[in-house]
Amino acid sequence: MVYIDVKNVCLDYSIYGASMSFRKALFERATGGIIRKKKKSGIVTIRALDDISFRLSDGDRLGVIGPNGAGKTTLLKLLAGVFTPTSGQLEVKGLVSSLLSMAPGIDLEDTGYENIITCGMFLGMTRKEIMRKIPEIEEFTELGEYLELPVRTYSSGMQIRLSFAVATAIDPDILILDEGLGVGDARFAEKAKQRAESLYGRTRITVIASHSDEIIKSMCNKAILVDGGIVHAFGDVDEALEKYREMNTLRDL
Repeated sequence: MVYIDVKNVCLDYSIYGASMSFRKALFERATGGIIRKKKKSGIVTIRALDDISFRLSDGDRLGVIGPNGAGKTTLLKLLAGVFTPTSGQLEVKGLVSSLLSMAPGIDLEDTGYENIITCGMFLGMTRKEIMRKIPEIEEFTELGEYLELPVRTYSSGMQIRLSFAVATAIDPDILILDEGLGVGDARFAEKAKQRAESLYGRTRITVIASHSDEIIKSMCNKAILVDGGIVHAFGDVDEALEKYREMNTLRDL
């Protein structure tokens, strides 16, 4: 059985060395989240996610919507296992593949080939599976002999190509995707889009963050509206999008 169960989850960041003028600056820039200062230590903390609860089961396709700085990417990273909840419970059952900014386990000092192996194992593949998929990954990345060099010699676009190729080489139960992920030039971006769409059909749960209503409507059967680290709507796609439009209208007044 594949599922994601989030119960009353909170996630805090600690900002060391920050003054309360930093707190004011964050408010002015509308970065989202609740900002506090601990009385004893004086450490500034940001509550990036506040009392988040929802459940996804086999067949669910969840669209994550909200303005910039709302907590969408933080939520994706939480579900992908990058972050651990400060409080509450998070249970994820199933093999997860995340397409965010970098594949988990990337080591800049290792070569591309070494990273394919370590990242593949991190994502749950056996060494035998990884070795079988290396030719496919080589071809997709178009990195050629660069795969024999340390990843620190790559441009950011090359690193993302490698990450994307490894993350999409597995057949995950759960796919976590940031639609804003850049994967290079227009030609390669189209190639990556086709590969991602093929992956959607092989997953049992998909979570995608997007600013496109059309993508959310066409790909998702559920939506979650996040703003300020708080869930304002969860469930029906059209209702969540309408709630988001209403919120935007109020901001513009």
